[in-house]
Amino acid sequence: MDLEKQPEPEKKPQRSAAPAEPAFADPQGSLRASDADRDRIADILRDALAEGRLDAEEHSDRIDAVYRAKTVGELEPIVRDLPGARTPHEPEPVFRSEPGLPEGPADNLVAIFSSTTRKGRWRVGRRTNAFALFGSIEVDLTEAIFAQQLTTINATSIFGSVEIRVPENISLRGSGSGIFGNFEVVTLEGVDPQAPLVVINGYSVFGNVEARPKRGKWITDIQDKLKKRSGD
Repeated sequence: MDLEKQPEPEKKPQRSAAPAEPAFADPQGSLRASDADRDRIADILRDALAEGRLDAEEHSDRIDAVYRAKTVGELEPIVRDLPGARTPHEPEPVFRSEPGLPEGPADNLVAIFSSTTRKGRWRVGRRTNAFALFGSIEVDLTEAIFAQQLTTINATSIFGSVEIRVPENISLRGSGSGIFGNFEVVTLEGVDPQAPLVVINGYSVFGNVEARPKRGKWITDIQDKLKKRSGD
């Protein structure tokens, strides 16, 4: 007995699986984050706090995430919902380290319901991040060893205090703001063109960030360094 052939079911065209959307569209997102990348994100968070887009607690959480991030891809989501976010390929801040020299890791000073002090004879790094939350940080550069001409200190104070003291014969500049607080940097211009330059960036919220020279404190080996460079 012949079996009646059943019509074969119509084959539906197979849909190709949609590619998963990457968490970070930038192909450079897997690159290791530099200190300049973290500072760029911290500047965006600072502006958002000043404009009222973030409260102090949100800002503190995001800042903590910034300095824990290892790659550029981890940094981008932190400011994805904020205006003014720039791509990692845009120019870096105006103040840069000398070309051709490695940046090295930043020094991190943190005081949360506590106090932190850095003073005495110590080798200051190119970049220092000082974060005080209900705490105080004192950075005394009057006896420090400057291995480079440009030193940048990023100071953030939330219900706290960051105080920086420098020798009288260096250059000191600052850029920042105080939100119900104080941000004060006494500008200095060193007479010697080879004198170290210290740049203070940051802000305070119900707190204090202050940088000024310490009277009677001078760097005494600038002339010695000049003689070594000139070969005299």
